[in-house]
Parts: sequence; C-alpha cells; structure tokens
Amino acid sequence: MSTQNKNQSSGKTNVSREERNRRKKTRNIILIAVEIVILLLLAGVCVYLFGDSCGLGIGSKKGKGDSGSNNPFTNKVSDEDGIPLGANEEIVQSMGTDNQEAERENPMKNYRLIALFGVDSRVENLTSGNNRSDTIMIAAINKETNDIKLVSVYRDTYLNVGDDYYCKCNTAYALGGYEQAVTMLNSNLDLYIEDYITIGFAGLIDAVDALGGIYIDVDSSEISHLNNYQICMAEELERNYTEVTETGYQLLNGIQATAYCRIRYTKGDDYKRAERQREVIMALLEKAKTSSLSALTEAANKVIKEVSTSLSLNDILDVLGVISKYDITTQGGFPEESMRTSGTIGSKGSCVVPVSLAKNVKWLHQFLFEDDEYEVSAMVESYSNTIYSQTYQFLGELVNEK
Repeated sequence: MSTQNKNQSSGKTNVSREERNRRKKTRNIILIAVEIVILLLLAGVCVYLFGDSCGLGIGSKKGKGDSGSNNPFTNKVSDEDGIPLGANEEIVQSMGTDNQEAERENPMKNYRLIALFGVDSRVENLTSGNNRSDTIMIAAINKETNDIKLVSVYRDTYLNVGDDYYCKCNTAYALGGYEQAVTMLNSNLDLYIEDYITIGFAGLIDAVDALGGIYIDVDSSEISHLNNYQICMAEELERNYTEVTETGYQLLNGIQATAYCRIRYTKGDDYKRAERQREVIMALLEKAKTSSLSALTEAANKVIKEVSTSLSLNDILDVLGVISKYDITTQGGFPEESMRTSGTIGSKGSCVVPVSLAKNVKWLHQFLFEDDEYEVSAMVESYSNTIYSQTYQFLGELVNEK
C-alpha cells in the first residue's frame, strides 16, 4: 500500500497519533526547561573565581554566541546528526541513537546530562577559547523522578583534552571553548552530554541577592578566607561588603556566598572548594524552591547577562513556577577519593591523577546511573593506559594500578 493510500485509509488514526506525539513533545520540552531553569539559576555558584588572584571583572553584555548576536542561546554541542560531541560509537549504540540494536540498554538513557562550566568572565566571549573552565560540573537529571545528581570534575584532573594531548582538564575550554570541553568530558568519561551552560562571574552575586541570600554553615577555619575574598571582590567591583564575624549556619548575601565558593586554603584544598560549590548549589536550590515567581524571574534575568548555553531562554522562562519538583539527592567529585592521587607531572604542573581512569569511569556510571554492570569503552581503556604510562615516571608507586 502506498504512503498516500495509508494516510487516506487511516487519516483519523494518523491525526490522533500526531496529536499525541505533539503533546508528548511539548511535555518533554517543558520538562527539559524546568530542569534547565534550576541549573541556570544555580550555575552561578559554579563560576570560576579567578584562582588565587583578586582580579575580577564584569563580562561583556554583548552576545556570547559565536555569531556575535544578542541571543546567548544559540550554541550546540551535537553534530548534524544530533550526536553529542565526543560521544564514542559504543556509547552511541548503547543509547539507541544509531538505529542499531544495542547489546545492552544503557541506564544513562534515563538521565539528561548537562555540563556546567564556570569561566573567567573578563574574557568577552564566553563560548570561545582563552577561558580556563576552573569549575566543571556534570548534572545528571533523572527524567522520571526529577532527582539531580552533581559531580565536580576537579579542574586539575589529568585527561585527554583533545588530539591525544594530555593535560589538566580545564585546559580543554581554553583550547577550544565549550565544544572542546564537552568533547573532553564525553570522550574521557563515556558520557552522552547533550547540553551545556557556561556562566561568567557577574551573574552570581546578583542572582543570590535576588533570591534574598542563601543559608550556609560557616566554620572557624573559613571565616578569615571568606572575608579576605570579600575585600578583593568589593574593591574590584566597587561594592560594599559585610564582614562575617560568627561561625555557624547563617544567611549569606551574594558577595559573601561568592567569597565562600572561592575558599581553597583550608583542609582539603581544591577538593574542599569543589565541595563548597556543590553545597552552595544545593542551598540555592532550596531557596529557589520557596521563592516567588517574580524573584526567580529577577534572578534568571541577572544570570542571563553572564551565560552561554545550548538551551532556549523562552522554554526556561515559561516554567519558572514549577521549580519545587526538583531535589539534589547526591553529590560527589571525580576522580573518586580512593582512586586518585596528585603530583607534579613535568611541565604540566601539579595534577590530580586518576589511579586507573577506567576504574574511575566505572565508578562514575554506578554513582550517577546506578549501573553496576557498566564496562568502559575501548576508548576509555586506551586513555587509561596512556595516563598510566605518562604519569608513572613522575609519580612512581603512587600510580600502582592500570
């Protein structure tokens, strides 16, 4: 039977099916938008706070896209076939996107993955190179339960950042912008990241203030560093600041929360700083869930000036009112604590080295997707062997497993 005759003989059925598909697509768009508005509001806490210097800056309010338009929502991290950049063939097949029957359905299909990058917003174009993404996070959003899992990828992690060049993973953004950074995450970690959000510095303080501040438990080892960072930012941004004088659970304003995210000189160093960033994200989500639509809209408007993403602003703004459905249930860091070491790797400097990248990736898939049966791809296995061979000569017995 011809396609035309099929349509004529079952027109009502086809129309009904098309309508159902249209409604399903609409619901999926709304679901995605809800996920992203949360992340957009929260991405500010992932901002790279310029290392050890006090040099800050407000990013350009011009368009962040490569085309120079005023719409920052114009970038993509998929190829012309819709395959995420850097996703290897084994992962593509397991996700069922290459029209081939997969040997095993990947539990990752039940999650939406979004990469969150914080960069130095003194560089005018957030999407381009010349930015080191000194905060890198992966948000895994369960499509059925709305639970969110967050993983920080430590910025000094020794990975293949592109073209078989191994270095600190935050170098990928500096070399090729968001595209190379997403490619780096997908290829090294066997992931299927379809979207990204990059945030500059200026949106963070205003977004936190728009929500009325967030509650954080500050301990005695953190107060002096928090206040020192406040002084730096206040001078650079020509803003006032309020000194934090007491320990304990308390309301922090925008500049205080930003300063808290920068602290790295207490026990735990950069690992602890990444943990603080995730702590602020969780606090910001809890505050957002009880905020009014007008406050959420104001916060989003503040953040948008310093954001670049592959997502639609209209979809985000349409569903600000349903933020209460989301919970961050789990958070952690990569490489996993028991499977990492650190040391100076020649000219690459001080790096965080995964003691067996393959075992860390297997752990990551169990942690994010509850996939106890995951076996890494041949590509990750190859990367893992190369990392071992390149770091063993510097770290010796510290790297004792392939």
